Amino acid sequence: MFGVSSWEMMLLFVVALLLFGKKLPEVARSLGKGMMEFKKGLYDIQDEVTSAASNRPSSTQSRPIPSDAREEAVAPKFEPPKFEPSEVAPERPA
Repeated sequence: MFGVSSWEMMLLFVVALLLFGKKLPEVARSLGKGMMEFKKGLYDIQDEVTSAASNRPSSTQSRPIPSDAREEAVAPKFEPPKFEPSEVAPERPA
């Protein structure tokens, strides 16, 4: 289980018993509840993803739109400035 041998599992149990003592059942219970809440949250997220994927509209169009039915994009036309730019002399430091 999880790549842990029986000796390692026993050592972990002894360390947990030394650390938590009489509160070990209480700690294990709260750890179990936390794991269940985590799994429940994962299942809820998975259900939302699958329901969103099933409600998505499917693309029935597999061929490109013919060129005569397409709307071509039109770029704005260039308009030259209404005044001539003047040359500005750079300021010299004093």
